[in-house]
Parts: sequence; C-alpha cells; structure tokens
Amino acid sequence: MPTILEIEAAIKQLPESDIRQLAAWLEQYLNDLWDRQIEADLASGKLDNLIAKAEADIADFQVRDLNEFLDNT
Repeated sequence: MPTILEIEAAIKQLPESDIRQLAAWLEQYLNDLWDRQIEADLASGKLDNLIAKAEADIADFQVRDLNEFLDNT
C-alpha cells in the first residue's frame, strides 16, 4: 500500500481537473464515513444522553428557533 507521502506526490502530478474530481470524491467518502459513524453511535446508545438533554431542553422551552438564531448572525 502506498504511503501518504507517495499519494501526495502522485496527486501533485495530476491535472487540476482530476484533483478537483478527487477532492469531490474524498468529500463524499468522508461524508459517508461520518454518516456510518453517527448511525453506529446512535445504535450503540452513545447519543442517548445528548438526545435526552435536547428533548428536555425542548420541553422546557430552552431552545431558540433556528431561523431566529440565523437571522441574528
């Protein structure tokens, strides 16, 4: 398997259009990894405390509407 340095050197030799295509692929790949990690964390219960806290905050009206928050930036 090539090393990171070898991969970096190979990328530097690619035309810009290929580098941009690779970057788009890598971004999608990382997004898919993130999605799988979130799904695994959810299934394992790792997010249960965060979900419970969010639900409690909503029930106690301790949250702001997202549009209200975005309008104040």
